[in-house]
Amino acid sequence: MRCCLLLQKGKVMKEFYEQMEKALGGNSGVFLAETVLEGERAGEKRLLTGGAGDPGSLQGVMAEDGIRVFRERIGRQKKLYICGGGHVSMPIIRIGKMIGFTVTVLEDRPKFADNARSVGADEVYCEPFHDGLERVTGDDDSWFVIVTRGHRYDTECLECILRKKHAYVGMMGSRRRVAIVKEQLAEKGINQELLDSVHTPIGLKIGAETPEEIAVSIMAEIIQVKNSRGNSGGYTEELLRGLLTDDGRKKVAATIISRKGSAPRGAGTKMLIYEDGMTVDTIGGGCVESESIQKALLMMRTGSPEFQICRVDLTMDAAEDEGMVCGGVVEVMLEIV
Repeated sequence: MRCCLLLQKGKVMKEFYEQMEKALGGNSGVFLAETVLEGERAGEKRLLTGGAGDPGSLQGVMAEDGIRVFRERIGRQKKLYICGGGHVSMPIIRIGKMIGFTVTVLEDRPKFADNARSVGADEVYCEPFHDGLERVTGDDDSWFVIVTRGHRYDTECLECILRKKHAYVGMMGSRRRVAIVKEQLAEKGINQELLDSVHTPIGLKIGAETPEEIAVSIMAEIIQVKNSRGNSGGYTEELLRGLLTDDGRKKVAATIISRKGSAPRGAGTKMLIYEDGMTVDTIGGGCVESESIQKALLMMRTGSPEFQICRVDLTMDAAEDEGMVCGGVVEVMLEIV
């Protein structure tokens, strides 16, 4: 990996986030942010780019020259693209929005496109599937679900999608229908390894029957794939916008840097805390979030410290006192922005 930006302690944090936003504007590549956790350099950040290998193996709290640092993969906003606006798509849209994806629906029938808008899709492309997909760049945080009304459209969508960068591609349909689509694309020269990577039949095997149950199985599979890659955190569009916007309010960025035991959220999970108590996103609620907010508010009132590590103990006795069923120890990094 190489360092493309070093932010010395005490400089304006906005500069770091501006550079990070610029780096995320690309369509591919691994980006890591590293924060020094202790010593005179505590709070110093740098953005790392380039290199190869599994980014998940490069994450976490580690020692560098005898000093603890926290390194995390910086993911783009996760984007869900749904090809098809039928009955199954409606609950997929709702669940996708609930778990933090921006949702785009591609549907060539105006009535069905209107249905997608009415249930909350962020964008709807009402045009031929091929034309709509031409507007999608694709990157490592693009997730594609193909639930069209026929294998002709499945073939068209899958061929377009497999030529783009993506995190996941799943396609609904019977084994025979899926086999026909893959055979047609293989004849067109699509790499067999790429075809084999498509999740078909789509969704976890939970015996789903209704559109809502099928949507649950599909989104459960997407969650499973997403979390298996160690990318539990990241910056949502709302969070990054809050970090970059100077509206006169003081704010603290909170990031889980380590978790031991069965605490609710993983390392890299973030939230933004404002001086008026308003928050953006969540690090899991409960006593972890409550204690982090209290410490953040005190930091903003006094202006000191500008950087600290908050350790929250959720071991059995503490968890029971709070009426919680989980237990563990969580470290939260708090930084005045």
